Amino acid sequence: MALRIGQDHSRYREIVRGRIRRDLRKYLTHGELLGRQGNKSVSIPLPQVDIPRFRHAEKQQGGVAQGEGDVGDSLGGDPQEGSSGAGEAGQDPGEHPLEVELSFDELADILGEALALPAIEPRGRPVMDEKKSRYVGVRPVGPNSLKHFKRTFRQALRRQISSGTYDRSNPVIIPSRSDMRYKAPKLIDEPAANAVIIYMMDVSGSMGQDQKDIVRTETFWIDVWLRKHYPKLATRYIIHDAVAREVDRDTFFRTRESGGTMISSAYQLAAKIIETDYPREQWNIYPFHFSDGDNWSGEDTQQCLTLMQDVLLPVANVFCYGQVESPYGSGQFLKDLSQHFKDDARLIISEIRNRDAIIESIRDFLGTGK
Repeated sequence: MALRIGQDHSRYREIVRGRIRRDLRKYLTHGELLGRQGNKSVSIPLPQVDIPRFRHAEKQQGGVAQGEGDVGDSLGGDPQEGSSGAGEAGQDPGEHPLEVELSFDELADILGEALALPAIEPRGRPVMDEKKSRYVGVRPVGPNSLKHFKRTFRQALRRQISSGTYDRSNPVIIPSRSDMRYKAPKLIDEPAANAVIIYMMDVSGSMGQDQKDIVRTETFWIDVWLRKHYPKLATRYIIHDAVAREVDRDTFFRTRESGGTMISSAYQLAAKIIETDYPREQWNIYPFHFSDGDNWSGEDTQQCLTLMQDVLLPVANVFCYGQVESPYGSGQFLKDLSQHFKDDARLIISEIRNRDAIIESIRDFLGTGK
């Protein structure tokens, strides 16, 4: 029975994964998942998945609700008695979306399959030891759920042979209580790579709420994918107009737009954070910058190019620049980057014209496997 339930549950999970994969474009572009995420999982609304249910046999065999009577017969009393509602009851069925909880690892697998993303190969040597519990030992006591059938059978066979009760013509092995063996967990050290994402976003007057919503949706999926490959992922947030400052995640997406733009201020702050907290030899570094492409002056743009060339690109796995189209932004910064770093694979540039472009932008950023 337990095996059958496990098979049914696995099949149901596959149905859910298939439905999510089919509707992934909607989740990728409209951000339904952003308000439903926890620390290790996310709740996904699936209104069209049939919930498994019991069906009663046709023959009446006694029991609750199987006595005489027809469908619709009153159970006693006037059905309208005590009713204070006005008008008639509705007859159309309601919609009850089912929320299915998936781990971020499962969601990342679905994303990787849908966008054909290669697995990321961490740069350098893993330096952080991570404690993980694995069932690598065996002990004589434990719960039935951890019973080690092979070792139990082997112990019972060894006992019967040594005691002379083993019959080759009738090789029946019956384990006794002393033969029982159970899997035993043990904490072991596993090397894990360190990684940090440094998100930078323009919050000047030309970046409106629509542009920030696009960034918020895209960064959710970037987090999901990188978290799968880096369990020890750190995240830092920088906002900038004419001046840059580091903020928490909530402030990053809620800051009202205002002021001018000096992109170099964000790059200078990012370089300082990396130099202070994230040595290149020990960390995989992913700077992401989102802007509408406006900058204060050509002089500041030249300073940005110098910072990228001399400081940021040498330490980053990749530097990702996403330009979100805005009716008020010139988009010039993307052209300057494309011209100056034309053949540099360390810089990935993505033009995000609208929500529908989020999918290709994610593929641009994560499709290199770096």
